[in-house]
Amino acid sequence: MNDLIKKQLNDAKAVMDKAIAFTDSELTKIRAGKASPSMLDSVMVEYYGAPTQLSAVASVNTPDPRTIVVQPWEKNLLSAIEKAIIDSNVGLNPQNDGSVIRLNVPPLTEERRKDLGKKVKEEAERGRIAIRNIRKDANSKIQKLKSEGVSEDEIKSGEAEVQKLTDSYIVKVDKLSEAKEKDIMTV
Repeated sequence: MNDLIKKQLNDAKAVMDKAIAFTDSELTKIRAGKASPSMLDSVMVEYYGAPTQLSAVASVNTPDPRTIVVQPWEKNLLSAIEKAIIDSNVGLNPQNDGSVIRLNVPPLTEERRKDLGKKVKEEAERGRIAIRNIRKDANSKIQKLKSEGVSEDEIKSGEAEVQKLTDSYIVKVDKLSEAKEKDIMTV
């Protein structure tokens, strides 16, 4: 196979890896009824005038499957962290006891599980769309190699390789989605 086509395949694979990682991180944000520190990844705390990620100003851990405990490095940040959690719309109610903030993760109702299942399907579909767009870009770049003297047969085999790559990455997205749905539906 032509080196130019190999380069396009490697580029497409690298971008698809990023798409998978992004889809995985988006699925992680969908809570499955179990407490997880990653549920607070999007929370930004006002720290000396600058928005700072919660994990940079406090320790976040889960002593049990239904509780998240946030312990700030500095006591004076408690109210700022509490406000940031409320403002972030993560759907958890912070309880400030003066030294730590506790967040109780309620068990999911059947209706909420179904809603979250729909969200998982939407995120998975976004991941599949991203991968198909990467395929389209890779194929158009391979087509442009005609002008650099790459033969028609090499272009066809390059496009076939891109399709194989696309199929394997779509399977990865489906597996992530299935695992998350199973996690959500487990009571």
